[in-house]
Amino acid sequence: MILLHNVTKYYSTVSAIDHVTMEIPSGQTTVLIGPSGCGKSTLLRLMIGLITPDSGRITALDLPLDAEHLTDLRRRVGYVIQDGGLFPNMNAWENITIMARYLNWEPGRIQRRVEMLSGLTKINTPELQRFPSQLSGGQRQRVSLMRALMLNPEILLLDEPLGSLDPLIRYDLQEDLKNIFSSLNKTVVMVTHDLAEASFFADRIVLMHAGRIVQHGLLEDFVHRPAEPFVQTFIRAQRSWSV
Repeated sequence: MILLHNVTKYYSTVSAIDHVTMEIPSGQTTVLIGPSGCGKSTLLRLMIGLITPDSGRITALDLPLDAEHLTDLRRRVGYVIQDGGLFPNMNAWENITIMARYLNWEPGRIQRRVEMLSGLTKINTPELQRFPSQLSGGQRQRVSLMRALMLNPEILLLDEPLGSLDPLIRYDLQEDLKNIFSSLNKTVVMVTHDLAEASFFADRIVLMHAGRIVQHGLLEDFVHRPAEPFVQTFIRAQRSWSV
């Protein structure tokens, strides 16, 4: 579980996150959605401690997200960014295993974990010897997911992981990701700007606007019980959703 209480974040005089209070339930997929600049990616970075709030508090896995607990929490949280964020000078296997090797896992343990994740993400073992530039966009995202899952984290954060992929590859990865989320039963927080994708993945959708949470629930709630006019405007702007 992740708890945010009255969290704010400013960039200069601009409020990126405006007094957000929210609970991310354990074992569910929560999807953050909203227009560009609404604060959803900033909120995700706050949850993993890449940036710190100007006020308020964040708790993850019953620990405060502060300097004392940050290293421990980061090992218990997997993080996937758009385009994968792989190190270009390492092959896929090296990218995936970087933290396990840093923590001095036994080679046999590393190999077993990589083989399990390779099957889970449907990437062939020979492809793991390739460098990121030699992989397709979909393969890079699968490798990035393997890296995020390598230490078997309790929480998985994904920042628009499918945003740069073409529609066919995106469709395949959507299906595979949903199956992975279901089989692993982890706490997942995912950022997207696509309402249809949010509805496909989410146990709960959280709509943001101008740094604040406007409404949360299922797609049906947004369509039939909008909390304010912006919700209706946002839904009308989408062209690919259906209830």
